[in-house]
Amino acid sequence: MLSQAIASNQVLASQAAWLRDYRFSLRVSEQGIVVSVGDGIAWIEGLPSAAMDEILDLDDGSRAMVFQLEAHIVGAILLEQTDRLTAGTIAHLSGRRMEIPTGEALIGRVIDPLGNPLDGLDHPECSATRPLDILSPPITARDFVHKPLYTGSKIVDTLIPIGKGQRQLIIGDNGLGKSSLAIDAVINQRGQGVRCVYVLVGQKRSSVVDTIETLRQSGSLMYTVLVVAEATSLPGLKFMAPFAGCAVAETWMWEGHDTLVVYDDLTMHAEAYRELSLLLRRPPGREAYPGDIFFLHSRLLERSTCLAPAHGGGSMTALPIVETKEGEIAAYIPTNLISITDGQIYLDKRLFASGILPAIDVTRSVSRVGGKGQHHRIKEKAGRMKLEYLQFLELEVFTRFGSRIEASMETKIASGRVLRELLKQDRLAPLPIEFHLAWLTGFQHGLFNKVPLASIPALLDSLAMRVKESDLTLESREEEWIEAVSHWLDRHMAI
Repeated sequence: MLSQAIASNQVLASQAAWLRDYRFSLRVSEQGIVVSVGDGIAWIEGLPSAAMDEILDLDDGSRAMVFQLEAHIVGAILLEQTDRLTAGTIAHLSGRRMEIPTGEALIGRVIDPLGNPLDGLDHPECSATRPLDILSPPITARDFVHKPLYTGSKIVDTLIPIGKGQRQLIIGDNGLGKSSLAIDAVINQRGQGVRCVYVLVGQKRSSVVDTIETLRQSGSLMYTVLVVAEATSLPGLKFMAPFAGCAVAETWMWEGHDTLVVYDDLTMHAEAYRELSLLLRRPPGREAYPGDIFFLHSRLLERSTCLAPAHGGGSMTALPIVETKEGEIAAYIPTNLISITDGQIYLDKRLFASGILPAIDVTRSVSRVGGKGQHHRIKEKAGRMKLEYLQFLELEVFTRFGSRIEASMETKIASGRVLRELLKQDRLAPLPIEFHLAWLTGFQHGLFNKVPLASIPALLDSLAMRVKESDLTLESREEEWIEAVSHWLDRHMAI
């Protein structure tokens, strides 16, 4: 009995000490009220401590993100919307920023900018998350572009080379093959160790389905993630989609992987941002776009780079796509993106109408840093080819007026026409870099000069098959390539 009494006294003493040290106080938390909802945004009162880009939890189960701060009211873009979201709904601060799940589980999946699956499968089990908007890598962590990224396009890989870590703009009117060029680049990464992220912003559902099916049939979904905010999505999701895709690729870049991210397209993204900004009463600027649209795209594309070996050596190559109207390259958004990126691939509607595909205008296309990573054999053979092709385009104009041309000029024109046929390529048919070296070798040594122009496409198909079956590489001797290409061409012409 004595021991029980002692134990009881000890319990009472500890409880008394706990009560003596405990401090009773009121717990205050902010609680906002939605005053209006519409067009993908909500105005909320009663959140004086709200911060920009902070996530708000609404009592109907949806979420919003703070996008506009005013004296007595907060403007938020809706990330989710239910039928129960009305004026009077309670909103709570979360203290969180927008993040997306990242990791290996996303490979082969189709997700929205919030990380939710759109392919009918279970939610991807990702062990990590990454903020959508984050500072770009510091200059001390970056390296020079020094490795090539092959797209499978004859024109791009030879005349407008792209390096890993580069930002190369694809620009042109609607319907000229911009997306096909980007999809070709993704398909060509099969077996190259490059992980791809394809971002679809504001596209019709039929276009989204076509893109997914194309990548699936080509086997490219094995190393690709699709981030989709289709045309019917909330404008807030369309605004966040490129940042979500960038965050997914950026995680792999910091892990030491080479990545490729396609933004299809940033015209739709800019329009979504303009819509949100005007609804939130921000002052319009040129073409009604807010003045910070340049900063918005620059902070997105600046995150693409090639990291130094001390930081893992990974890379993120960006292929942003932008649409022009009637070829007007001097419009606001195109000029912004041209000044941000490291070069552009310009598609021309006149070339498209003439049947010259891909309709890349070599005169307006440029790669400012890609040549640093181009293989020396390709660079050596394609070095003067662009200049010769541009000279041919100028000389060909005189033939339309029936002008008499010197014999040397006629030779250049004939050679230019052969080159133009060699550069033609069907969509969704990327070609290996060894094939490019084969036809470059043949062209440089005049092996195609006696071939009728109409026979060149079939000859190239045969040449591609022969290159695939051979054991020649980029490091093989020049004499081996010349002998092999000459033998293949003679054999094909004999047949």
